[in-house]
Amino acid sequence: MSSLTEAQQDMRSAYYNGATGAVCSATAWLIAALVATFATDQAGILTLIFGGMLIFPASVVFSKILGCSGQHAKANPLAPLAIGGTIWMLLSIPIAIAVSLHRIEWFFPAMLLVIGGRYLTFPTLYGLKTYWLFGATLALSVIPLIAFQAPVASGAFTGALIEYLFGAILFATTQSPTTQD
Repeated sequence: MSSLTEAQQDMRSAYYNGATGAVCSATAWLIAALVATFATDQAGILTLIFGGMLIFPASVVFSKILGCSGQHAKANPLAPLAIGGTIWMLLSIPIAIAVSLHRIEWFFPAMLLVIGGRYLTFPTLYGLKTYWLFGATLALSVIPLIAFQAPVASGAFTGALIEYLFGAILFATTQSPTTQD
């Protein structure tokens, strides 16, 4: 890869602009919300943690179904950013868990901040300004959840809604997997 633009194009074409990851993540949030609603808050939290482990592999399969490679070029210089962002996210999850030990209602808002922060690396990774708004929307959604002392599942439903919304936007702005800009 000789330029940042080429590296970003490779990421976009490999992972369908990241739309498949957003939809898979939204699904994990939705399932966690349903589990928190119909089982227990703790089970909902565990569902997001363990379901989160399946997001990337599921998004790769989803990308392949849609005609993308599901794998960026080995020489892509943005790969370390993707890995570093993932490691940062994983290291932040214990903070959300610790916060939930103080107030269980704060787990999902804390995770919204973690995931929102991770998405703020995606404008560089994919070259798409949409991710600035995506990350900011996730982060700002925390304010009413905390201010109104929303029930646990509300945070997970919020994450699902925002992720599905931006997944749809990313799908709508994606051309074909091989001709994306």
